[in-house]
Amino acid sequence: MGLCALLAFGLLLLLLLALLRWSCSRGPNPFAADARRPPAPLVTDKAARRAVLKAVFSADKVPAGLDAIIIGSGIGGLAAAVLLAKAGRRVLVLEQHGKLGGCCHTFSEKGFEFDAGIHYVGQMHEGSMTRFIVDQLTEGQLEWVPMPAAYDAVVLGEPRRSRAHRVLTGEKEYFNGLRERFPGETAAINKFEQLTKSVVSGMKAVGILKLLPLPLARLLCRSGLLPWLSPFCRMASRSLKDVVDGLTANAELRAILSYIFPTYGVLPSKASFSMHSVLVNHYLHGAWYPKGGAGEIAFHTIPIIQRAGGNVLGRAPVQSILLDSQGKACGVSVKKGQEVVKIFAPTIISDAGLFNTYERLLPAEARALPEIQSQLGMVKHGEAGFSVFVGLTGSSQELGLEATNYFVYPGNNLDEIMKRYLTSSRDEAAKSIPFLFVTCPSAKDPTWEMRHPGKSTLAIVTFAKYEWFEEWKDEPVNKRGDAYEDLKKTFVDAVMEVVFKLYPNIEDKIEYISGGSPLTNQHYIASPRGEIYGIDHDTTRMRAEAIATMRPQTVVPNLYLTGQDVFTCGFVGALHGALFCASAVLNRNLHLDVLRLRKRTQAPTNNYKKRD
Repeated sequence: MGLCALLAFGLLLLLLLALLRWSCSRGPNPFAADARRPPAPLVTDKAARRAVLKAVFSADKVPAGLDAIIIGSGIGGLAAAVLLAKAGRRVLVLEQHGKLGGCCHTFSEKGFEFDAGIHYVGQMHEGSMTRFIVDQLTEGQLEWVPMPAAYDAVVLGEPRRSRAHRVLTGEKEYFNGLRERFPGETAAINKFEQLTKSVVSGMKAVGILKLLPLPLARLLCRSGLLPWLSPFCRMASRSLKDVVDGLTANAELRAILSYIFPTYGVLPSKASFSMHSVLVNHYLHGAWYPKGGAGEIAFHTIPIIQRAGGNVLGRAPVQSILLDSQGKACGVSVKKGQEVVKIFAPTIISDAGLFNTYERLLPAEARALPEIQSQLGMVKHGEAGFSVFVGLTGSSQELGLEATNYFVYPGNNLDEIMKRYLTSSRDEAAKSIPFLFVTCPSAKDPTWEMRHPGKSTLAIVTFAKYEWFEEWKDEPVNKRGDAYEDLKKTFVDAVMEVVFKLYPNIEDKIEYISGGSPLTNQHYIASPRGEIYGIDHDTTRMRAEAIATMRPQTVVPNLYLTGQDVFTCGFVGALHGALFCASAVLNRNLHLDVLRLRKRTQAPTNNYKKRD
């Protein structure tokens, strides 16, 4: 046996021993028993919902004897809190905004309800692991409704004049739909299908890199074994544009294969093909929407945290993470009016994102640690977003609104039009918006008409540069002046000009309309530069060493990270970030625990012999 083979064998043996250690879990198990129960009727009482979703921080509401403090109430924070609560820990979740839930919160303006960020979620079909995890965390109370079989539609050109490509639910249907539209491109489509499925099959490597001790994970990264062992790692450094351009010369097919890149926020020339494959696979079995709206996510997780003696409180902007004399995290300081309240706990978890945690919340001496500077040097801020929220008179049916999401592009060279837009001046940008995501929450939710009769809503999202709006960053919200409002209006008007072509019946039905700039995101969801998906999900982020390094444990003892910066973006990515985080805190592999629970609950009950 050669030296290289011996080294490889030794490394694999070390990996197996490390994973075996993780499988022998020691801490309390939040997945010890099946938590699901039949869902209760939707709670529509406004006072009851307000009591859960708008609880305001005050020092007297802080539970005594805290085991952990979590900064941020997005799904990464709430899911980590629920997991710890189910393990018997008393947890306090602190949210800077007045509405709890992070990007899962809803807000109301002039009688219209809008989702802040949850537009659709994949892998929620019955029997899926993701659905099982969410059911456990919400005790079966959060219900999901399927979107239409054509959950997305892609328009390349002007709406109504250009034929939309409808993306279909189901592995066969998804790819057969492509073959029917492009009958001469079967070989390219087959290869795309094979590559995406292969990449997703190698996703286990991502989990292994985060579970292994960091020195061993780094050794594995440098060994050269990962590209050989994992298709995900093999394709991670290749851009989406590079792969797709190599498959076909058909510009329209290239665009259709790439259309979903805005759901993780990276241009095709910078996006990792592995990341793109994960998103394609995420929706292969269809898309779902939370029944009752995105606010139901927080509404059904917060009571579980409270039942264990913890609490979830809003209007609690954390000013800093407190360190003791040994440099260990021991608490947080919270601004309450003109006062600063210090709260202490043995474990501090941040769902505020990597940049906020390291650059804003940690004291200077911790921020300067080489390990933290190294992590910050590996990543950059993601692209910022601009949103338009529209409230309409009339039901979705009356207005011809669809539950299908629309991805609208003015042409088929997606990378070129995106680059041209993002490098333009702010005065020119609104004239060349390259992409719109148009979604209708009121058409997706079967409870909408009962809760909001005779009304409908639209949400439209596109990209924007933080720099276009940066000069107003220090001005108070809603008081940024006419120039800021005029700039927002140029974007809103340009967006609505396209939306009116998609939905012509709404033009004279608008009761409410508002634009949200990157500064809006900065204010309401505390994204440092208005980004939607945290740190950028480009090829650098998806490389093995960055994956291994972005983990819940930090160099500051007792400080952990959770959410999408730990794993990947979006609801499910942040959810898995919470699982990794709680695994680290509880010192047990919760992914294995939930697999075991699922196996037990799905095991047949009639294939054993009764004892005499």
